[in-house]
Amino acid sequence: MEFRHLRYFLMLAEELHFGRAAQRLSISQPPLSLNIQQLEASVGAQLFNRNSRGVQLTAAGLAFVPAARALLSQAGAAAQKARDVAEGQSGQLQIGFAGTMLYCGLPQILGRFQASHPRLRLVLRELSSTEQLSELLRDRLDVGFVHTPRVPPGFEQILVASQPWRVCLPVNHPLAGEASLGLDQLRGQDLVVVSRTVSPDYHERILMLCEQAGWMPPAVHELRHWLSVVSLVSQGLGGALVPEALQQSALAGAVFVPLRGVDVRYDTRCLWRSDRDQTALGDFVQAVQAGLLAD
Repeated sequence: MEFRHLRYFLMLAEELHFGRAAQRLSISQPPLSLNIQQLEASVGAQLFNRNSRGVQLTAAGLAFVPAARALLSQAGAAAQKARDVAEGQSGQLQIGFAGTMLYCGLPQILGRFQASHPRLRLVLRELSSTEQLSELLRDRLDVGFVHTPRVPPGFEQILVASQPWRVCLPVNHPLAGEASLGLDQLRGQDLVVVSRTVSPDYHERILMLCEQAGWMPPAVHELRHWLSVVSLVSQGLGGALVPEALQQSALAGAVFVPLRGVDVRYDTRCLWRSDRDQTALGDFVQAVQAGLLAD
């Protein structure tokens, strides 16, 4: 049974006349008769009575009409869905991100992109950079926003943000009112940092900066998320070096002071696999690039 058979059957069921049905189908009458015979053989039942008085649907034919319509409708819907996915208008896009992207334009990019792709489902997953790379390699993410320069081969990338660092201190800290701070002024300060397992690059980099300034923190508290770092600082349990964008978190009890004398920046890259052939992904990358230009 082919979809062509169903279309021919429904046209003949509507016209109950081989000549008129063939004319509407833009074919001659013999191919129409042959296709109806093939359909009846496939179904295993006679669908039409043919005699000198004309053409009539049998009981089996009457029962087959709604089923044939449903089959054609489902086939049409399936074909349309496939076209929509191929054109990037339907389906879903798995997007990984680290928490700081919530303050670096990601919500605005997502909002604009969703408005232009309303039937595309965006699935957001907050993951560390290491976790995102693992998921991208396993095709469990389509695109990620990572904070690591260690990008493996086979990936495309866009630098979407490069932030300076800020010293995050409790609001009642003696240095909280300074216009800027050097790392040497934090000597003896307990430090709150993102965990080495979550962000090994920046964990090591922060400790290296302290060492280069001539001191090491007496205690190092390791947390999984930058917002947790700021929250712990706001409770008076240490100081931290955090990306500038976290100032927008506006957590009560924490202040952010510019850090001087440090050239290291906190970079964010949009990352996707080079061999990923997906229209929606290409559209999303263009939206990210357009967002950078808009900024």
